[in-house]
Amino acid sequence: MSNKKKIVLAEDNSTLSLLLKFRLQKEGYDLFIAADGKQAIELIEEHTPELILSDIMMPYISGLEVISHVRNKLEMKVPIIVFSAAGQEEMVLKAFNLGANDFMGKPFSPNELVIRVKRLLSS
Repeated sequence: MSNKKKIVLAEDNSTLSLLLKFRLQKEGYDLFIAADGKQAIELIEEHTPELILSDIMMPYISGLEVISHVRNKLEMKVPIIVFSAAGQEEMVLKAFNLGANDFMGKPFSPNELVIRVKRLLSS
């Protein structure tokens, strides 16, 4: 049994997913990648991650619906960081109202993300 912290990453941009996976695995995290919100919910239910990273705009099920599912249906307190393209303030506010812990506007620095992940996982 691995004692690595598990992270579910929900991102429909495969290039960004691979970059973040590489960067976070280098830091010692176990990563599970979902290409859409539906897959994200399946991975969250299967692996019970210590942290969730989610894009807001995704096919099938949005990041907002993922947050809502995690907080209301699964009743998990797991930290959630959402990201979204700039200029979507309304979406960001909705994400926080649904229970997101942090937000990053795209494009963002993978190094900054790592710092935010470490901060949320150490508290």
